[in-house]
Amino acid sequence: MEFVIITGMSGAGKSQAMKAMEDIGYYCMDNLPPALLPKFAELCYESKKDIEKVAVVVDIRGGIFFEDLFQALNDLNKKGLKYRILFLEAEDDVLIKRYKELRRPHPLNSSGRIIDGIEKERVYLQEVRKHSDYIINTSGLTIGMLKEEIAKIFLEGQESRKLTISVVSFGFKHGILLDADLVFDVRFIPNPYYVKELRELTGKDKNVRDYVFKWKQTGIFIEKLRDMLEFLIPYYIEEGKSQLIIGIGCTGGKHRSVAIANDIEEKLKNMGHRTIVSHRDYRLE
Repeated sequence: MEFVIITGMSGAGKSQAMKAMEDIGYYCMDNLPPALLPKFAELCYESKKDIEKVAVVVDIRGGIFFEDLFQALNDLNKKGLKYRILFLEAEDDVLIKRYKELRRPHPLNSSGRIIDGIEKERVYLQEVRKHSDYIINTSGLTIGMLKEEIAKIFLEGQESRKLTISVVSFGFKHGILLDADLVFDVRFIPNPYYVKELRELTGKDKNVRDYVFKWKQTGIFIEKLRDMLEFLIPYYIEEGKSQLIIGIGCTGGKHRSVAIANDIEEKLKNMGHRTIVSHRDYRLE
């Protein structure tokens, strides 16, 4: 039987992830108190009903359950009950925006600043995150993209590949990508911003892509980056890394970095890697 624990940051999309799991045939339980997790898992394994796939959302509302969660995972290990952990997270600014849109306080700081609750929760969840089998950053994902990513992991046979690669474009003038593992500066490529007919377009538009890729140095860079990633990724997987974030930066994050990031994502997918792409700043220009 497959037993999946869905957890992570409040506001990162755990409820949407549970709905996605239901869509692909999982029996789902929402907001199960962590202290009940071992008993629930035991009942599922012993059940005579035809339950082959179970997903449980463990939500840390109120903060009083953190110690229970760690103890529950230890109990599952002691009983030899196999499970996998899907951890959802998002950037601070994205979580703050989601809370403000819903007009809800953070469960760990109901009477104070949202960011204080987020920072506290990140600290509490560090150990769980380290032991998670899959980590999905939902910052740049729509609900449809999240469903697609979950289907890739649990339905399309890619669950054995534990490394999720996120390719993120950004603009240096809006700040460097703080959580990136690898950052590449593509400002050596001529800037489409200075071509009048391209200025208002983005790297998603064909005319901009054609301009970015017409330069010899662009093709050389892409090939060298592909070779380096092909070399590095197996070692990251061997070391147990669950998420690799690759930052592609240009000046404003609208033209060159977007075009390059999309190309890198496509090449990594063709190499068989589980990859998602997002563009942090392309709407800011």
